Amino acid sequence: MFPLKDAEMGAFTFFASALPHDVCGSNGLPLTPNSIKILGRFQILKTITHPRLCQYVDISRGKHERLVVVAEHCERSLEDLLRERKPVRYPSYLAPEVIAQGISKTTDHVPNGKPLPSGPKSDVWSLGIILFELCMGRKLFQSLDISERLKFLLTLDCVDDTVIVLAEEHGCLDVVKELPENVMGLLKRCLTFHPSNRPTPSELMQDKVFSEVSPSYTPFTKPASLFSSSLRCADLTLPEDISQLCQDINSDYLAERSIEEVYYLWCLAGGDLEKELVNKEIIRSKPPVCTLPNFLFEDGESFGQGRDRSSLLDDTTVTLSLCQLRNRLKDVGGEAFYPLLEDDQSNLPHSNSNNELSAAATLPLIIRERDTEYQLHRIVLFDRLLKAYPYKKNQIWKEARVDIPPLMRGLTWAALLGVEGAIHAKYDAIDKDTPIPTDRQIEVDIPRCHQYDELLSSPEGHAKFRRVLKAWVVSHPDLVYWQGLDSLCAPFLYLNFNNEALAYACMSAFIPKYLYNFFLKDNSHVIQEYLAVFSQMIAFHDPELSNHLNEIGFIPDLYAIPWFLTMFTHVFPLHKIFHLWDTLLLGNSSFPFCIGVAILQQLRDRLLANGFNECILLFSDLPEIDIERCVRESINLFCWTPKSATYRQHAQPPRPTSDGSGARSSTPYFSTECADPPKTDLSRESIPLNDLKSEVSPRISAEDLIDLCELTVTGHFKTPTKKTKPSKPKLLVVDIRNTEDFVRGHISGSINIPFSAAFTAEGGLAQGPHTAMLQSFKGKVVVIVGHVAKHTAEFAAHLVKMKYPRICTLDGGISKIKPTGLLTVPSPQI
Repeated sequence: MFPLKDAEMGAFTFFASALPHDVCGSNGLPLTPNSIKILGRFQILKTITHPRLCQYVDISRGKHERLVVVAEHCERSLEDLLRERKPVRYPSYLAPEVIAQGISKTTDHVPNGKPLPSGPKSDVWSLGIILFELCMGRKLFQSLDISERLKFLLTLDCVDDTVIVLAEEHGCLDVVKELPENVMGLLKRCLTFHPSNRPTPSELMQDKVFSEVSPSYTPFTKPASLFSSSLRCADLTLPEDISQLCQDINSDYLAERSIEEVYYLWCLAGGDLEKELVNKEIIRSKPPVCTLPNFLFEDGESFGQGRDRSSLLDDTTVTLSLCQLRNRLKDVGGEAFYPLLEDDQSNLPHSNSNNELSAAATLPLIIRERDTEYQLHRIVLFDRLLKAYPYKKNQIWKEARVDIPPLMRGLTWAALLGVEGAIHAKYDAIDKDTPIPTDRQIEVDIPRCHQYDELLSSPEGHAKFRRVLKAWVVSHPDLVYWQGLDSLCAPFLYLNFNNEALAYACMSAFIPKYLYNFFLKDNSHVIQEYLAVFSQMIAFHDPELSNHLNEIGFIPDLYAIPWFLTMFTHVFPLHKIFHLWDTLLLGNSSFPFCIGVAILQQLRDRLLANGFNECILLFSDLPEIDIERCVRESINLFCWTPKSATYRQHAQPPRPTSDGSGARSSTPYFSTECADPPKTDLSRESIPLNDLKSEVSPRISAEDLIDLCELTVTGHFKTPTKKTKPSKPKLLVVDIRNTEDFVRGHISGSINIPFSAAFTAEGGLAQGPHTAMLQSFKGKVVVIVGHVAKHTAEFAAHLVKMKYPRICTLDGGISKIKPTGLLTVPSPQI
């Protein structure tokens, strides 16, 4: 959108016609209210941008089918100029074909086959009426009421020259005869009665009148969109000296921001559309007792109450005052509107009230999202970074770790997912019209997908859902449509409602990253492996809960499939999904496991206190989940989880190392870095699904163990030296081989608890020289090492049974470590 500049924002309201309450659609569901239909269709108006058009900003739905529209507003209009003799009421400017159509009402599921009469050619007629009024210096039809005006316009079908008849009707025939020939010709072309003979706007632009005027105006070229193959900086105009601009105390920095941003900040600063309209008496309300009828029949028919005049159309536009917003931002300096992207402290907004902003950055996310000044800084910063995408991709990731401003969420998600290129051309090339077998299932699923949201429940929202989902199915012939894909699409469509191509591109980038092969025709092996790893994650982080759920038979297959198949979009409403995915998109494909465990831990007390049937009932209607707490705990769990503990054979194949040497990445293992590690000789190996299901604790790779123990590898397996982070958790390696094997060579710092004598007959831990050491590490990561996989798995399962958290085993056993030269031999005792 264009900057606000000297314009203002205005609001006007109207009512949509109400539908009868006792009528349902052909599918048996209540009809979609007309206000929701208008809400969906209005969205396309927000995309129309031109320097000589007022910009539509927003539409909101109130009670009793009331709609409030916010748009760019200019105090002086063409009607004001006409009144000063230097137009625009509604019926007088309607084209005859629009009047003849009348009010058409269609049901939700029976689309009208006829094309709508309103269109470009009807706008040409309206232009002709406006030009006629300007030439005559008067408004038309002032002596006629609305019905007579409409009748007169329809009778113009019987006349030869519409312009002459209008001039005679209004007593200005002499004025018409003095008009230049080219102007008269233009009026006649515009006011051609039959639309089939009337020119289109593009044809009209070829008229000599416009060819003489057009050189006076600079042609408008719509800027290239962010995700486009066009060069975005091709027509770049550099601003004036920013340093001088920031020092000018009289500069109106807010006016340089887009109208969309200003309106968003106006709402945060306490702006209330309904209150503004009430104050100007546009919205009037009466006490309920005054609305009661005087007489009521048994069948419900009432009498004695006149029509409520407040529901009639009032086209008054109320100017929205920006005083409250400007006062809220009075301490924000000019430099805040032009942040230096190379500044190391760019994530901390700078202003005269910098201390307050620094404090705001530590507040809960929901408070930060409602802080006007904080959001201004974040919006300006993200706007600058996104305009420099993909050059500033790394910095976008850095700032997204702090938070993502809601206004910039759609584009930021696309940047985090790595969307690039000519996405519109790619989307347009996909056949979304030819019927396919999946159409029926899509039609069934859409009316059940996040329909509490007004935008997604609108007919326009359903149509967009249909196109995006169908485009994904058609463009991925190796995959199939599974129920839940519609829920997965919902967040992307909501954030990019007017950009289907971007919604499709984001969805297409999201699925292979987090749901690789989930949508195969036979995905049972993928789902089963995923649930097995999730079960191990529960045991790794919360062994007590894992033991209880396994004892009562409440396995992840019964509740977690919808979680992961839809990445929780089937579980949570959109406003929670936005906060959850803000963090999910910064993690790798293993992060959803941590989200799942975090959800279970919020329900931990209730799960531990209940049996199988009660748990089934609990998950049939999932209790309220604190999503901010869920995000915090997910990050903590992710930081405690070694990367290879969530290894999956059917995950997206890792990228091969560039030099083929097997060198390790320097990324810390207990961190929120998201990159999936490349596969090396020390990486985890695939095991049969049955073996994976039989093991309670996860395996970790030899390279994980090497990094966690901070060991230096020699030769072929050389690992770069890494700095130790103070927050890095301690690790204990428990070698369960017999004492003789342990003495011949073991990992430095490991303890020896032979498997054969580790546990008592009752299942407890046998007392030994290293038992106290193991108990002291309870709560830290403990890696079980041996040379028999069955023994290490059983040893780990015993510890989990004893409620030891963070237990894992070394994949491949001690034999994986031997080639690295890391095994040490104790010095002989003298």
